[in-house]
Amino acid sequence: MNDAQILVLADRARPLSFEVVVRNARGENRRRVTIGADDAARFAALGAEPARCVEAAMRFLLDREPIESILGAFDINVIRRYFPEFDDAFPGYLARLGGAPA
Repeated sequence: MNDAQILVLADRARPLSFEVVVRNARGENRRRVTIGADDAARFAALGAEPARCVEAAMRFLLDREPIESILGAFDINVIRRYFPEFDDAFPGYLARLGGAPA
């Protein structure tokens, strides 16, 4: 797993919208990530809260590409377009973060 530190901050004005701060040896980057209501419900069924899902999704992306290649703002459902394996791999990322059973 990538060694970046990830901080997920909820946007109090917009439900299911988060600012993600990624820190690594090269510095700090910020991204805006949203979760659609359908995904939030599906993730909740896995026992995961939205902020934990965003962190797991960022770890998934960082294991596949550098932070500079990740869009500045996106909805989690966009990940599936670029990485069809996302839905299969996602529960494992949640489990590693303590957000859902493996």
